[in-house]
Amino acid sequence: MADLRGLERKLSLRVFPFLWSLVKGSIDCLGILRRRRPDVVVGGGGYVSWAPVFTAWLTRRPTLIVELDSHMGLANRVLVPFVKRVCTSFAIPGREGGKYLYAGRPFGRKLLTATADMGRKVFGLKQDMPVVLVTGGSLGALSINVACVEAFGGGPLSFQLIHVSGRRDYEMMEKRLQKEDTDSENYHLLDYTGDLPLATAAASLVVGRSGASILELAALGKPALLVPYPYATGDHQRKNAEWMAGAGAAEVLADDEVSGETLKARVNNLISNTDRLADMAQASARLGKLGAAERIAAEIFDLAGRSESNAHR
Repeated sequence: MADLRGLERKLSLRVFPFLWSLVKGSIDCLGILRRRRPDVVVGGGGYVSWAPVFTAWLTRRPTLIVELDSHMGLANRVLVPFVKRVCTSFAIPGREGGKYLYAGRPFGRKLLTATADMGRKVFGLKQDMPVVLVTGGSLGALSINVACVEAFGGGPLSFQLIHVSGRRDYEMMEKRLQKEDTDSENYHLLDYTGDLPLATAAASLVVGRSGASILELAALGKPALLVPYPYATGDHQRKNAEWMAGAGAAEVLADDEVSGETLKARVNNLISNTDRLADMAQASARLGKLGAAERIAAEIFDLAGRSESNAHR
């Protein structure tokens, strides 16, 4: 199949390779659909969904797309007229009823079965101290990483800190910590972990960006201090953070206000106020919408049952 390309958001010569990849990808998808004869085609968002979903529509096969963010991406917005069903992870204003289903975000079994005790055991954490998880996503968030080291890199901590810096910034953060009088017993710096659901389950408070992963926090009923990425498409991270904060489950700290001093003050204020944290945790749990995978699967099977290609099977 052709290598699909993303659409440049500004006028340039790169639009021509994009258009060619779309045409070539659609032709390749037609061949795949003829060979495989699927009953339903599902798109997960992003430009790679365009050709498969559109060609499925051309061949009159039922289609379903999934939107993981609170702001519908360009690909999904373009595909909406051509699909039978749109499953959203957030309740998006103006995207209700009809072909839209607020299904919630599907989660893996690892997250759904994670517990605080399991997380503390895996990360070697004490049972009698609260845990703060700081993470900026797989690549990391430099502003959060630097502020975290400045805030908590020196002196003793009243809580246990799991700081997942991301591989890009890890070496820099490690060198900064080596210059500090770090509470090495309670400051756990990691470049990456495949057990992030367990780290989240163990956390008393989570500090991080506010992409679609905030739904994982809600699924586990975790309070958060959110730092929206200011350049996110459609400013969706700010909207996500405000959605969680509006429900009482999070506080918001603007990226341009992040510093060691502000982060230290905000985290210490929250972690020392157990009643406030408990209220936020309850509010977060109320936002959690479990069972999304089952709801989406039910829609897929429903479309498959109604498809013409399935009538003879």
